[in-house]
Amino acid sequence: MKFRLLALLAVACLGATTAMAVVETKIVLIAGSPSHGPGEHEHYAGCQLLAKKLNEQPGIRAEVHRNGWPTNDSAFDDAAAVFVYSDGGNGHPAIRPERLKKLGELMAKGVGLGTCHYGVEVPKGDPGEAWLKWTGGYFETFWSVNPHWDAEFTSFPVHPITRGVKPFKARDEWYYHMRFPEGMKGVTPILSAHPPKSTLDRPDGPHSGNPHVRAAVARGEIQHVMWCTERPDGGRGFGFTGAHFHRNWANDDFRKLVINALLWIAKVEIPPDGAPSTASDEDLKQNLDPKGR
Repeated sequence: MKFRLLALLAVACLGATTAMAVVETKIVLIAGSPSHGPGEHEHYAGCQLLAKKLNEQPGIRAEVHRNGWPTNDSAFDDAAAVFVYSDGGNGHPAIRPERLKKLGELMAKGVGLGTCHYGVEVPKGDPGEAWLKWTGGYFETFWSVNPHWDAEFTSFPVHPITRGVKPFKARDEWYYHMRFPEGMKGVTPILSAHPPKSTLDRPDGPHSGNPHVRAAVARGEIQHVMWCTERPDGGRGFGFTGAHFHRNWANDDFRKLVINALLWIAKVEIPPDGAPSTASDEDLKQNLDPKGR
């Protein structure tokens, strides 16, 4: 009888250990439909590259959904974090009322939300207020701008997202002058730089300039192109305005920041030196959208 009891306990322990071993942190990456020319707005290739590197981290299961919003909301079941890398504005895949509602339900459960490049831009109103609440900021037309410029990042705040990241410089379509909460309440800038005045050479327009941003640059205000927030509901969010050019994912520090951020919003502990990852030229060539020459 004693032997049988011990055997049953052993089986129970083995079962519990096996159940614990298969628990994974799920991160859902939403890749927008193809847009722009080859090597630009490569949403699917970028998400697949990030997912590959995330899946190299112990206990992570990253899943990519192509061409915008998943066809079935079951894709979000058990998700710890959601990442949107897509076109934005009125064509943003997440701004339909029923989709914002679904995201709101996830956010209420403490699910993280990350946005990348054009995915940080949503229309002013309900979508903008949601992005402000869930990610800490967003691109607002006639307030924010989208120039191409060489941004140099020489220092970083002490934060899990910046672990292992070294100073770097990258040419990208770094959006700036984001709409943030008053006084940046609850928002931590992660990447900041001073844009050159040449970034406002274009005439004023919904994306190219406005009196507000011109005054800010004239005052010498530093501009934040990546930020994060910890929400009262227990969730986390971030926005990253770079990644217009697919080639920038080859930059170890550029890539590490986003991988660290994805782990952070999923509430995964980030190693002291940041998430380890390497990316070869071959990695960057995979999964590019068929855009012709």
